[in-house]
Amino acid sequence: MKRLLMDELIKWKNSEDRMPLIVKGVRQCGKTYLLKEFGNEYYEDVAYFNFEGNQGLQQRFENDLDVERIVTELGILRNKRITPKSTLIIFDEIQFCNRALTSLKYFCEKLPQYHIICAGSLLGIALSKPLSFPVGKVNFLTLRPMNFLEFLMAHDEGLLCDYLIHLSPNEKISDLFVDRLENYLRMYYITGGMPEVVTKWVSTKDLSAIEIIQQKILDSYELDFAKHAPVKDFPKLSLIWHSIPEQLAKENTKFIFSQVKQGLRAKDLEDALAWLVSAGLAYKVIKIEKPFMPLSAYADQTFFKLYMADVGLLRKMSRLPAQAILEKTDNYKEFKGALAENYVLCELVFNQNTVPYFWKSKNVAEVDFVAQFGMNIVPIEVKSERNEKAKSLAEYRKQYSPDISVKTSMNNISGKEVKLIPLYMLWKIDQIITD
Repeated sequence: MKRLLMDELIKWKNSEDRMPLIVKGVRQCGKTYLLKEFGNEYYEDVAYFNFEGNQGLQQRFENDLDVERIVTELGILRNKRITPKSTLIIFDEIQFCNRALTSLKYFCEKLPQYHIICAGSLLGIALSKPLSFPVGKVNFLTLRPMNFLEFLMAHDEGLLCDYLIHLSPNEKISDLFVDRLENYLRMYYITGGMPEVVTKWVSTKDLSAIEIIQQKILDSYELDFAKHAPVKDFPKLSLIWHSIPEQLAKENTKFIFSQVKQGLRAKDLEDALAWLVSAGLAYKVIKIEKPFMPLSAYADQTFFKLYMADVGLLRKMSRLPAQAILEKTDNYKEFKGALAENYVLCELVFNQNTVPYFWKSKNVAEVDFVAQFGMNIVPIEVKSERNEKAKSLAEYRKQYSPDISVKTSMNNISGKEVKLIPLYMLWKIDQIITD
């Protein structure tokens, strides 16, 4: 299963300034699979070590951090010598061993000839003890759930993907492919981008089977809450987590703390919310007052919307039946917009590796996302189907006259100052708007 991050791993391998690499990401997003595939394809040998529940492995790092000794003992542990450059060393679930995290500094300084990649959950890495973290001695990459282009590739649509990749930025997509792409997009809303879910769908086309996997993933996240969070915060984490679909279903999607549980206020829940965001399970999209650089200077931290890191998990947790999406029913008209917004946000974060903002002008207008592309601050309005109206975007343009604006829907590519980008082409937004 092709992942776009593979290209970044190859660059890391070939870099003269290479340091030990930490690949972060939410659980179940495919970190272990990707790193093993990378090692098998680009190295003569792979030395794989998983720290979760492995006391024997963790003890190799307890006495001292003599990295030459550690490499020797790791070789003995696997019954095979570890060779510089030709062996890829993979430290999986490294967040379970703070001493191993610290050792990366010494690998960087004393044994740079060894190629080391670590995988860890965003939450676990974020919560590592301050003294253990090798600041300035590691490279970072973040793996996210599969985006829509990777979803197409998983369906063996290589020729279609090549066509879309090489399409000129303002060239309309052939009518021959529009229906197929729309159908794939609706299916992506159902499955989301978790690799195990996508793999099961591609191989079986069994909706009930993918829902079992999605529920397993959701359950594992809640187990992580219990494992990592202070006991007092666990109930709050669950309350916030389960409130996300309900809050997105409202006409006003601003996250309201009192709607999580009656009687609770922001000060009661802010720490738990920060945990969810640090874990990468939720994206916090903050309102800006004005779309000027830097956007963060105009952010209102008290006014935000909360989305999930995978649109398929949002659908599953909201209990929206897959048939409602496949049959294009209007029975979930309001939530359809929320689902499309969550999808667009995930594509933007995948593309830019940062969370955009949104803009609201009192009760007059609200533009779903505002993102910076180079020197351009771009407003993005999301429509779930074929919709020509964009009142909020028009109000934004009236006030700020942006060079580029985007409306994304099921309509084909068109426009100059207002770029109409199909939802299934959002992965290519940076190329389309900079043409």
